[in-house]
Amino acid sequence: MKDPTYHNLGDHTESIQIEYDPAKATFDQMLDLVWGCHNPCGGSWSRQYMSAIFYDGEGQKKAVLASKARLEEKLGKPVKTAILPLVKFYLAEDYHQKYELRCNADMIKEFKAIFADEKDLLNSTAAARVNG
Repeated sequence: MKDPTYHNLGDHTESIQIEYDPAKATFDQMLDLVWGCHNPCGGSWSRQYMSAIFYDGEGQKKAVLASKARLEEKLGKPVKTAILPLVKFYLAEDYHQKYELRCNADMIKEFKAIFADEKDLLNSTAAARVNG
């Protein structure tokens, strides 16, 4: 569906999009981080929260599938994380951005004092790091 919302998600999956500097980290290093941040052998209990890696282009697809195969070899069992093409990425509504940071009233107050414009807060790497 076009323009999903938190309350009308349709067939979409909540996810993050990672932007990185390839001069500082390789795509394979990013994949290693992703594999280490979740249980890749666990089943998904819903479309909204399924484990998935979305690739952009054939080069990424090959890299993701190769890393999945290496992980399965290492673990000795099948990886159930879905490997899917990235069709379109929709940002969550502003109030869902930097969610963990927003749950800390004192911290979000300080960040809002620095970033009066909500978009600047959402695009802040400092806020992203604290949120993480």
